[in-house]
Amino acid sequence: MGKLLLAGLGGFIGSALRYAVAGYVQYRSRSIYFPYGTLAVNLIGCFVIGFLSQLSETRGVFTAEARTLIFIGVLGGFTTFSAFGNETLNLWRDGENALAMANIAAHLVLCLAAVWLSRALAYEIWR
Repeated sequence: MGKLLLAGLGGFIGSALRYAVAGYVQYRSRSIYFPYGTLAVNLIGCFVIGFLSQLSETRGVFTAEARTLIFIGVLGGFTTFSAFGNETLNLWRDGENALAMANIAAHLVLCLAAVWLSRALAYEIWR
C-alpha cells in the first residue's frame, strides 16, 4: 500500500479517535468554558508520539510504512493543535483572556512534559 494511502488510513483512524476521546473527556469534565477534551487529546498524542519515537529511534521497531501510518496518519489525525488554536482565539474573542492564557500554558507545559516523560519511560523500559 502506498504511503499516501497509509497516511490517509491512519488519519481517518486518528481523527475518529480524536472525536471520540475529546468528546468523552469534554462531556465528563462538565465544562462549557475550558476545552479539556482538546487538552486531553494533545497530552495523549504527545505522550504516545514521544514513547513511540524513542522506540523507533533507538530500537528500529517500525518500518518506514509503519511510521507513515502511525506517526503521520494516526497521530497526525489524533492531535488537534488546529483545534487548540481556534479554541484559544475563541476564548480571547469572548473576552476570556485568563482562560486563553491558561489554555496556552497548559498545552505548552503539559504536552512538552508528556513527550519528555514518555521518552524517558521508553528509554527505561528498553535500555
